[in-house]
Amino acid sequence: MTTTQKNQAPRPTGYARLVLADGTVFTGHGLGATGESAGELCFNTAMTGQQEILTDPSYAGQIVCFTFPHVGNVGSNDKDEEASCEAAKHAATGMVMRADMTAPANYRSMAHFAEWMAQRGIIGISGVDTRAITRRIRESGMPMAVIAHSETDDFDHEALKDKARKAPTMEGRELAASVMSSGSADWSIGDWDWESENAAKHTPAESVPQIGNWYWEGGNPAGSGSGPLVVVLDYGVKANILRRLVSAGALVKVISGKASAADILALKPDGVVVSNGPGDPAATGTYALEAIRGVIEAGIPVLGICLGHQLLALALGGKTIKMPQGHHGANHPVKNHETGEVEIVSMNHGFAVDVSSLPDDAVETHVSLFDGSNCGFRLTSRPVMAVQHHPEASPGPQDSFAVFDRFVASLIKETV
Repeated sequence: MTTTQKNQAPRPTGYARLVLADGTVFTGHGLGATGESAGELCFNTAMTGQQEILTDPSYAGQIVCFTFPHVGNVGSNDKDEEASCEAAKHAATGMVMRADMTAPANYRSMAHFAEWMAQRGIIGISGVDTRAITRRIRESGMPMAVIAHSETDDFDHEALKDKARKAPTMEGRELAASVMSSGSADWSIGDWDWESENAAKHTPAESVPQIGNWYWEGGNPAGSGSGPLVVVLDYGVKANILRRLVSAGALVKVISGKASAADILALKPDGVVVSNGPGDPAATGTYALEAIRGVIEAGIPVLGICLGHQLLALALGGKTIKMPQGHHGANHPVKNHETGEVEIVSMNHGFAVDVSSLPDDAVETHVSLFDGSNCGFRLTSRPVMAVQHHPEASPGPQDSFAVFDRFVASLIKETV
């Protein structure tokens, strides 16, 4: 792609509608993929990192409304992808934005954001009142909705309303299986190396080497090749979780979230990470909890992140609850009771752990300063810890990177 092509403004592709289950219709301009898609409508308050957000597998089955009005003006590239395997590329189903998208203005851009959305099958709508949508979600919860994009303005509104009303809600919905890897793979790439990344910023996508179904992204140095073995149970794991584990000193092997306890223990892990992912944790738990309990009972140190935090709670006999509006953004304050510090973190979840349902040996370690919901716990009797937020960020602040450092350091201590 030439510089001229790369910096061209997008060609308007047509018309778009966002139709809520209650019959409300928002009219705007279409961008990205054409067609129709249903999903739970949530809002995200992050000002940057839209490519990372839309490729986070935790957003599978959701339409993301960005509260920040300007989206896509940094373009897209092959390095800011959070889907860590081919299956996980089916993340967010739609995007809602206020201002029409402008041409990219960032040296790392390799393609226009709208073109990237079309390639990923993400339907977008611009020119709508995102503040009104956000207020609606805050007052009434996250509705089911349909987003539609066509080159002609001939939408059947009644059919779209009916589709939105009949769309399956998130409660009871199992989505992790659709975004997890099917086999196993070693991951050996660490954190961003900006000097290396800058030198490789124009590497064509088709030239990126592959390790099985896993993509190596230029600009990320390999790990040391030694350290404790961490097995990651993949329920839609973000790539930056894997990078952070490698940079903290771990050897990382990713396996399907449908693996049995015997499969996991046969790998002789020093630690296990239960990853993030989409959907209702209780629905995923129908096949995941037995294996997770087996790992806990074997005495293997375990770290749960986001959906993994909820699955650990369920495995221990706890309960999860559906949140009215959820937490989605990169500016959420969380109180760390262990350090006394307030961390600003990235959040992406629509379910929460009922802290009162946790066992007696569970200690609440983190709490949201927005609504007091549980954001972390650990056990005093077993080496189990979990956080609701995304300590790997991407996008977002790096206040919680220490979660990975402490976890891997504890494994090194155990193996000495």
